[in-house]
Amino acid sequence: MENPTTIQEIVQRLDKLTPVQQKQILNSILSFLGEPIRGIPGKELLKFVGLFPPEDLEEIKRAIEEDCGQVDESEW
Repeated sequence: MENPTTIQEIVQRLDKLTPVQQKQILNSILSFLGEPIRGIPGKELLKFVGLFPPEDLEEIKRAIEEDCGQVDESEW
């Protein structure tokens, strides 16, 4: 093939990436274009239901509520 265009070269190389890597590239392109990045559909997250014990989730929730949103200006 003679000197492929940049777009053709990108497309050829995309096939060599994993689906996760391809999604990362898509998100980068959307970001460059100022377009919203689509998240993961909720039904894909259902496989994680019940993965963590309720006690662990409560501990995580408590840590987020206590520590997030607080800025220690002396650290910077």
